[in-house]
Amino acid sequence: MSGLRSRIDIGMLAGIVICAVALTAGIAVTGVSASYFFQPTGLLIVLGGTLGVTIVTSPAPALLRSLRQMLQLFLTESLPDPQTLVEEIVGYAKIVRIKGLLAIEPYIDQVSHSFLRDALLLAMDTKERAELQSDLENKIRHAERQSEAAARVLDVAGGFAPTIGVMGTVVGLIDVLRHFSSLAAVAGGVGAAFTSTIYGLALANLVLLPAAQRIRARAAETFDLQELMTEGALCLFDGMHSLLVRHRLHSFLTSAPARERSAAPLESALETGPV
Repeated sequence: MSGLRSRIDIGMLAGIVICAVALTAGIAVTGVSASYFFQPTGLLIVLGGTLGVTIVTSPAPALLRSLRQMLQLFLTESLPDPQTLVEEIVGYAKIVRIKGLLAIEPYIDQVSHSFLRDALLLAMDTKERAELQSDLENKIRHAERQSEAAARVLDVAGGFAPTIGVMGTVVGLIDVLRHFSSLAAVAGGVGAAFTSTIYGLALANLVLLPAAQRIRARAAETFDLQELMTEGALCLFDGMHSLLVRHRLHSFLTSAPARERSAAPLESALETGPV
């Protein structure tokens, strides 16, 4: 089986660069030195507080999985083209139609995607169609739950980060009030105190929440392919005509309403026809 190749996600890097340039330009327009926005106390409170709250609210396995998936966002896997995947399954359908399901066993190592390979192996080892469908759907749901759990950890962290930033601002204002007799110190201290709020908002809205949505988008793309491959494996198990298989799988390449339209006319026309 050929493995999926990973490469740098250009879109992810482009988004980070655009955010960094926009922030830098915005700071430059104000005329305030960029070093003014670096306040170690506020940074420590926001990062440490957000991390601590996330550890409290999330089990360790979910936290580690979320961190791992977040790091993997910088890499993207070259997923197979859906149309090419359809034609691959149709090729297997032609073999199954003539020689039976076990005839595709010599081709297992050449299958382009690991999920499709597992689905074909299950199809050859399973006696009941309902059991095959249940096993494949359980695999999809398990992966979906894991991705959603990882995204939810980042959602929780993104929800707490702005509040912790406000707490950092309050701490900074308390320190400012200690020097209330000096107006110059108060004016400078108030500005520095509010950098904690900026840290919290930036961490939530530029890092954590976008990363959560990116994980969900990646997962949705994978799930679409897995649903296509599941339907393909079920078609092979049923010994369907190759043209009917192509018709069924093409519905996964179009809109949802098209997927729901019945394939009965084509199925009846091909039921006794050649492969």
